[in-house]
Amino acid sequence: MRTTTHRRRALGALLASSALVALAACGGSDSDSASEVPTKLGKTEGKVSILAWPGYVEDGSNDPKVDWVSKFEKDTGCQVTSKTYGTSDEAFNLAKTGDYDVVVASGDLTARMVASKEAVEVNTDLIPNYAKVFDFLKDQDWNTFDGKHYGVPHGYGANLLMYNEDEVSPAPTSWSAVFEPDEMAKYKGKITAYDSPIYIADAALYLMKTQPELKIKNPYALDQKQFDASVDLLKAQRGNIGEYWSDYLKEISAFETGDSVLGTTWQVIVNSIDTKKTKVKAILPEEGATGWSDTWMISSHAKNPNCAYAWLNYIDSPEANAQATEYFGEAPNSQEACDFASDPGFCDSYKAGDEEFASKLWYWRTPVAECLDGRKDVECKDYSEWTKAWTEIKG
Repeated sequence: MRTTTHRRRALGALLASSALVALAACGGSDSDSASEVPTKLGKTEGKVSILAWPGYVEDGSNDPKVDWVSKFEKDTGCQVTSKTYGTSDEAFNLAKTGDYDVVVASGDLTARMVASKEAVEVNTDLIPNYAKVFDFLKDQDWNTFDGKHYGVPHGYGANLLMYNEDEVSPAPTSWSAVFEPDEMAKYKGKITAYDSPIYIADAALYLMKTQPELKIKNPYALDQKQFDASVDLLKAQRGNIGEYWSDYLKEISAFETGDSVLGTTWQVIVNSIDTKKTKVKAILPEEGATGWSDTWMISSHAKNPNCAYAWLNYIDSPEANAQATEYFGEAPNSQEACDFASDPGFCDSYKAGDEEFASKLWYWRTPVAECLDGRKDVECKDYSEWTKAWTEIKG
């Protein structure tokens, strides 16, 4: 797991970025009053609206056997409505509508939520289950800003490399399978990649390991030369890409039909593919991977803050967190959650609590102009530049 001591500077740089300050102006006028941190909770309001990744808020409607929402509703009286999103950019636009009380955000979104006043500081003393969370997931650059907590950890995982075992040979061990011309050529038109500007970090990570002369220390902190090299790598990859994906259901379909045979994936996708149709395997390549450590945040527009706090406490409980993370395919946020997993080997397979394994993952961050790797002599490319470059890469 990658941490820095530049949390305060990073947030200051984010607020100073002209593109992101413009986004901050889009925050609701009620955000200042909503930002007051409660010292006690009141009566629950009877409902809560949640914006989340697919697979994070399951009530049995997708699969009767997959339901941790109903118990929450029964225990708290808070009826849940939820909406899913495919990328952090989509989530940010939806969060700005003010329609949601709770938003779960990856590290490429949390800083934007804070800078634009779309999320409020939370009082973790009002969330008893927070005490059970692994210490190495707390007080990190993607959930704590200027010493203030802006949410509670959910789970964490990697952006893996998946391949069709019948079509891809030899079995890949490196990201070179999707970045090196000779290797990509064998599967031209059947390679897939995640459709988001944050995918630039995947290219930067590969270059960090294979081209040390670029001196990349953090794949989210890229100066002009490093950024250009990463963008050029993705432009060269573009001709081999069959399609980019953000909707995980579409990637499932693409692998089952054979339209895709190799590319970036999440464990939930691997778990969902019909093995009678397609035999797939996912690996953590030798270079490591980008990944996520997700945070449950409370919206500054929350109309049901007491139910929002109730949800944060519930989803951090070992039982609920085990259900959610096991279903999605990621490590849970506490050791206690392992006792509630349906698969006795779940926590071992995801290396839950294994800080050495976590050190191989570069969790999504919001790129800012003040380099996240601590450099003072150069300016790094901020997220607005990443977004512009991604449009050029895709053509």
